[in-house]
Amino acid sequence: MTAAGEFAALRQVEQCMGTVFSIDVRSPGVDPAAIEDVVGWLHWVDATFSTYQSGSQVSRVGRGELAVADCVAEVGDILGRCERLRRHTSGYFSAYPHGTLDPSGVVKGWAIEQASERLRRAGSTNHCVNGGGDVQCAGDAGPGRPWRVGIAHPLKVGDVAAVVVGSDLAVATSGVAERGRHVIDPHTGRSPDALTSLTLVGRHLSDVDAYATAAFAMGTGARAWVEQQPGVDGFGVSPDGQTWATSGFRGGSVTAPGRPGVHPRRLITMI
Repeated sequence: MTAAGEFAALRQVEQCMGTVFSIDVRSPGVDPAAIEDVVGWLHWVDATFSTYQSGSQVSRVGRGELAVADCVAEVGDILGRCERLRRHTSGYFSAYPHGTLDPSGVVKGWAIEQASERLRRAGSTNHCVNGGGDVQCAGDAGPGRPWRVGIAHPLKVGDVAAVVVGSDLAVATSGVAERGRHVIDPHTGRSPDALTSLTLVGRHLSDVDAYATAAFAMGTGARAWVEQQPGVDGFGVSPDGQTWATSGFRGGSVTAPGRPGVHPRRLITMI
């Protein structure tokens, strides 16, 4: 039982954006209305940004039927973020990966991070929002227990290639396991073949998710580029099954900034 005014831990699974989301709130819990708010937010993002829904604002902008200035403010914010990412990644991140407007490479990570912020504002300090394997974790899984996020092996269905362990972290993977070689190098118009999966770990999923897409598109240049990104580390799997990790994972651990006054450690366990 919970005391008056307290809420139990909650978990909900929701289909949205063509994938499955899980919302896992640990102690202290939140009012169930906060979960409903997050679910509503995710569906609003899908209805606004989906390139598969012809009536979404992004689809209408892409067809020239609607000006960005006439859209909700979030559309302009996302397109501005896409332009900043394009410059930061030397063009490897693009809002036009296939020649038409498609900001999906940043939308899902941003939506998940915003969902986490909504839970924080509702009083949840320990939770995890997972959308198709892209994860934003807040706090810890339990007292003295950090979150554990498995990285699916792209060449062995059902296997885990590695496990990331830590507090207050974001994990995003770009690869070929579920959707084939869908990530395109905008400079060549082709999908690079140097990697089968690339997982990045940091603090903010809106950055980590987009960086994973861009770095995967870089192919052989991915590792060197990730090494240059402050607070971000990577784990790659090549087509022959060989793996690599950036220097932040050297020795199995990396120090990461955390909650004020706290210095949690991120660990990566090779399987």
